[in-house]
Amino acid sequence: MPSDTVGNVALVPFTGDSPPAVYPLHHGLAPPISRLSISWARGSSLRLSLFAGAAAKVVEVKLAGEDSEIPDAHWRRIAYGSVAPFALLQSRRSSLSALLKTPSPYRSDWWEHVLQYSKEIGSLLGGPKLPASPIIEDPNVIAKRGEEPTSLKAAWELIEIFYVDKQSQAWLPERLVDWLADYASLFTSTHETIHGKLVDFQKELVNIQVIEEDPRYWDLLSSALSVGWLDIVVKMLRLHGSYQLDQLSNRELENGLVEAVAVLISKMPRMRPESVGKLGECYKSKPDFIKAWEKWRSQITKLDCSRFWIQCDNQQTREGLRNLLQIMLGNTESLCMATCYWIELYISHFLYIRPFTMGIESMYNLAQKCIQLKPRSSTHRLSVLMIGILEENTEVVLAECSREFGPWLVAHAIELLTAGSEQAEILLHEERYNLGGISIVELHRLVYAQILSSHALTWQIAPIYLTSCMKQGMGLLENLLYRQSAQHNDVLLKNIEICRLYELDHISSNIMKIAGVHHWKHGHKGAGVFWLQQAQDASCLDKIAQQLFDSVGKSISDESFKQWEGMIELLGSESKPAGGLEFLHKYRDFKKSLQKVSSGKSTDAARQAVGSLILVLHTPL
Repeated sequence: MPSDTVGNVALVPFTGDSPPAVYPLHHGLAPPISRLSISWARGSSLRLSLFAGAAAKVVEVKLAGEDSEIPDAHWRRIAYGSVAPFALLQSRRSSLSALLKTPSPYRSDWWEHVLQYSKEIGSLLGGPKLPASPIIEDPNVIAKRGEEPTSLKAAWELIEIFYVDKQSQAWLPERLVDWLADYASLFTSTHETIHGKLVDFQKELVNIQVIEEDPRYWDLLSSALSVGWLDIVVKMLRLHGSYQLDQLSNRELENGLVEAVAVLISKMPRMRPESVGKLGECYKSKPDFIKAWEKWRSQITKLDCSRFWIQCDNQQTREGLRNLLQIMLGNTESLCMATCYWIELYISHFLYIRPFTMGIESMYNLAQKCIQLKPRSSTHRLSVLMIGILEENTEVVLAECSREFGPWLVAHAIELLTAGSEQAEILLHEERYNLGGISIVELHRLVYAQILSSHALTWQIAPIYLTSCMKQGMGLLENLLYRQSAQHNDVLLKNIEICRLYELDHISSNIMKIAGVHHWKHGHKGAGVFWLQQAQDASCLDKIAQQLFDSVGKSISDESFKQWEGMIELLGSESKPAGGLEFLHKYRDFKKSLQKVSSGKSTDAARQAVGSLILVLHTPL
């Protein structure tokens, strides 16, 4: 729209260095669009109603929210599956709250409860599941492809590694090696990665005749070794041409050097518990690990100084193997050349330069150094999250989780962030004036509960999170329960059950009153009276009885009375307002007695009819 048409006043003010992003809206209507209506839909979506002449179209536009890696149905499974672990942990927190305030064994054991909670939540998120191993393994398969991992699972596990699992603090670098091996494929969207290079090389492997003459072969060996993927390195070394039977006798020295390096790699000391399928000699105690590490390094140095290198005729093999030795000796230049981006270089430092690192000390400074050596052309959300974790800034971690992964992760990961830090516990549970007197924890739970409440398939689990918010949760829970439809019986019963669970008797009574009035007004007389009786609403029941009395008073014919007789039975004898319902009961008894007399029954029926008539006449109106 030209500026001279509307002046200088923008419809939606916008300030910024760059113009706002504009996205096309595919609606299928022929222009011009005469009218546009905008309203909120479920979740974080807008419902746009477009009108073009006689045609109209409704389109939903998702503003933000769920991760595109995870479909909506899977998100709902995650939402429902995470309720039980969350509720159990809150119950344990409540029962141990008094003990946690005083020095006790429970204080040191709390992280175990959080770790169990984390494992249960993590199992809902899936993970890199490898396919079943074949009976005859294909030697050309370098990197096995399993179920595609998700960034959400990677983020959850990363938080668990640094904040919760106290047992693994001694072998934290090895946990990072495993983490990168599981989730390296996620970084290929923004970086060149070792994993991506391996996958590309494997596609061309079948067409390579002499693998050791391909420079990419040695580059990939160095890269995989730099991040500790020992099984891949050893498997690739065994693809070397000197292992072929027809060349073994002619290349015996060369094959011996390749095998010596492969054995050294497979015997690399690892400060970690035993793990199935992982090469290397594992040690749990630091003194034993240091002793084994020094012995292993001396063997590498001895091989590097061996005279056999001079006798090796194959230059590419000689240079490639010696470069592998330099990586194992912790040569910074070799490690920098072998890795693709800063996280890979970061992990390689812990493996070969700082192998005795325990805990998180000085990790952030090392990360900054690696970022300088491997500048980031683009950032991945997991990289940003890792920097926040290494910086030990809880608020930054929360902000990144909220911005990149959404309210679900924040609402559930807060328990992990506070598991081992009393300072974080105070920071996140402190009531803040700028948040309306609530804490950061309560704020994020309320946000997540609001998202659950906005969807017809998830509103039932929102009360779990609302009731954990002491300040504003119960008020929002009342609003949620009152908003549910009274016309659907399943929803109504679920509503009442929620009220029973949380002892909200007054809300339950009001909901049943609303349901009773709704059904009565829409012609469902029986259902209306039933719910009003459940609510014990004497006032409404009295009015209904008066309506019945007035209706019968206008016409006492058999036809008009039959339609009310069932309602009289339903109302019962407990509700007797000032003559109205009492008269109806006695009049009904009189009618039944008359029917018996007219059908030739005994004189007792006649006497009963006379008695009923007298009672009717004596009933006050």
